[in-house]
Amino acid sequence: MEIQAMFDDLRRMNKRQVYFQFLNIAMIVASALMIWKGLMVVSGSESPIVVVLSGSMEPAFFRGDLLFLTNYQEDEIQAGEIVVFKIEGRDIPIVHRVIKVHEKPDGKVKFLTKGDNNEVDDRELYKPGQLWVERNHVLGRARGFVPYIGMVTILMNDYPKLKYAVLGLLGIFVLVHRE
Repeated sequence: MEIQAMFDDLRRMNKRQVYFQFLNIAMIVASALMIWKGLMVVSGSESPIVVVLSGSMEPAFFRGDLLFLTNYQEDEIQAGEIVVFKIEGRDIPIVHRVIKVHEKPDGKVKFLTKGDNNEVDDRELYKPGQLWVERNHVLGRARGFVPYIGMVTILMNDYPKLKYAVLGLLGIFVLVHRE
C-alpha cells in the first residue's frame, strides 16, 4: 500500500514541514502561471498553446497534437495558413486552414476557413448570419506542433474523475516528498 505509506509520511511531518510543502506547491503553480503569461507576451496570443480536439485537420494535424501559436497583428494572414479562431457563442476554438482572404475597400480583411478533412467550408460553424472570420476572431496561427502530446488533456477532459485522481496524487506526492 504505497498510498498508505504516503499518508503515514504526511502524519509524521511537523507543522513547519507541512507549511514548507504547501509553499512548494504554491511556487509550482506560480511558476506555471508565469511561464504561461510569458508565452502570451512573446507569442502575441492569448492562447499560445492549443490542443487539436478533432480530426477535421487530418492529415496536417491529428487529434491530440499540441500546436504553438503566434498572433502578431502586423503579420498578414494568407490563404493556406492554419489559424485558430474563436466564434462568439462557441466555447472551443477551432483549428482550420484559411482558404480565401477577402479584403474590403476600407482595408478590413476577412477570411473563409475550412478543415482539411472536411467536405465544405466552415460557414455552418460560424454564428448565424456570419459569412467570414474577422481578424479579431483569430487567436493565432500555427507555427509548430508536437504530435499527440495533447492526448493527456483530451483524456482528462473526457474523464473528469481521472483528472481529479491525477491532481490529487500529484498533490499528495508534493506534500510528502521532502526533497
